Amino acid sequence: MLNIKLLLNNIYFYINKIKIRDKKFNINILLKFYFIYKHLKFDIELLQSKRKILSKKFLLYKKNNIHIIFIKKFIKLIKKNIIFKKKIFNKIYIKLNKILLYIPNIQDDSVPIGINDSSNKIIYKWGIIKKYSFKIIDHLNFGKLNFNLDFDQANIISGKSFSIIKGDLAFLYRAISQFMLDIHINSGYYEIYVPYLVKENCLYGSGQLPKFSNNIFYIKNKNNNNNNLVLIPTGEVPLVNLFKNKILNEINLPIKLVSNTPCFRYESKSYGKNNRGLIRLNQFDKVELVQIVHPKKSMINLEELTNDAEKILKMLNLPYRKVLLSTGSMNFSSSKTYDIEVWSPIDNNYIEISSCSNTLDFQSRRINVRYKDLNKNKNIFVHMLNGSGLSIGRTLVAIIENCQIDTGVIKIPNILIKYMNGKKYIKCYN
Repeated sequence: MLNIKLLLNNIYFYINKIKIRDKKFNINILLKFYFIYKHLKFDIELLQSKRKILSKKFLLYKKNNIHIIFIKKFIKLIKKNIIFKKKIFNKIYIKLNKILLYIPNIQDDSVPIGINDSSNKIIYKWGIIKKYSFKIIDHLNFGKLNFNLDFDQANIISGKSFSIIKGDLAFLYRAISQFMLDIHINSGYYEIYVPYLVKENCLYGSGQLPKFSNNIFYIKNKNNNNNNLVLIPTGEVPLVNLFKNKILNEINLPIKLVSNTPCFRYESKSYGKNNRGLIRLNQFDKVELVQIVHPKKSMINLEELTNDAEKILKMLNLPYRKVLLSTGSMNFSSSKTYDIEVWSPIDNNYIEISSCSNTLDFQSRRINVRYKDLNKNKNIFVHMLNGSGLSIGRTLVAIIENCQIDTGVIKIPNILIKYMNGKKYIKCYN
């Protein structure tokens, strides 16, 4: 959520910034409700002050046996007026808050301007793209041939865009997640196991709602309609909301968290690039990185967090590139985002495997998390960062399709062999 006071102090700057990401943004509607809100707030505070003064006089006059009927009636009249204005105030506050919730974050000056990924900027590439003298089998056919991937059975029990992973591939899937957690924990991240079901307001706090309500899985409790829960679309949601309404100690910043969670996103799946098999599902697993940092250091922390995600691909020896997203490609809450894209020899292109973002104080304002600045003697909103470290399913795909040493024979990356109990190869045939 944006700071409306800053917006109004430099209104043309912010309007131009916001309209790059939301061309439908109407400042006049925002200003209309904001000034009604301010006017009502002033009126209520003034009436409360008058009521307080009259209440003191009432007690004084009553004590001295002075006639008090007129004052008593006036106090009641003020009270009714306060109640009336508060009802209007609450309605205006809800409308104003709804408008603010739909305004995207302000992009950093380094972010390219553009309406889609054609304006993204490639920062650099890493790794050697292999040339194969044999036919590579994609992960879908590999899994079918060794009976370790089953989308048909998943469709029967859950519907489209779900998967069942078995045997050696399930073993490798688990090994990948354990490896990622170990690396991030050894790099200073603190592991947290979080609930996979959260209250709906948590998604407003992290910024997925109200913008992306169509992508969320809602769980309705038949016995209690007021206790509806939501399946987390990313581990970022519960991790960020752990700090709701908290005031942190400045010396404890940065706080670095890691969690391995399933993610649930309702997406109508279309076939083609970046959508095949395990690449796009309604349920997938991801190791999530979150950092809560000092505002002055957040862009430095973004580089660090992105490097932490990249390190996984380097250790697995998977070619990738780092991409700075344009305004049209960034997510709603982000001020600056790097995508990490792993090489796909099947598509002869790069596929996103991680997205690392700095939200500045956009999320912290929504959930009201600050740190105590002892020098200024005031509470200041922290900056919050998040990133995938990495998507486990897409990492599995990348290993299957990049690490074949012969048709249908995968060599397990050296760093994972110990996690596989010494197993070095997986074949798609017996």
